[in-house]
Amino acid sequence: MTEVYRSGQLYGTGLPARMTPYEARTRAFDRRRRGVDHDQVHAFQSEVADELTDLHRQIRRLTGENERLKRALRDWQVMHARECRPPHQGHW
Repeated sequence: MTEVYRSGQLYGTGLPARMTPYEARTRAFDRRRRGVDHDQVHAFQSEVADELTDLHRQIRRLTGENERLKRALRDWQVMHARECRPPHQGHW
């Protein structure tokens, strides 16, 4: 299964939108009078983006493994169904 993202969402799946690593890295925040340390914000964004990258990689790997297992199960079921089918009697 090829995953196509549109605005952080898997296209056509109806699944909730996922934040992309790029979105985490580039998110801008409003400035306030007593703001935060921008270096800390950027370091945190980078950490979150790295985590998202790893999670997306794991999802792709597990999705592929899931598809492989489904195919193997279907193949086994077809093979088993053929072996368990009673021989055709031909009396009908």
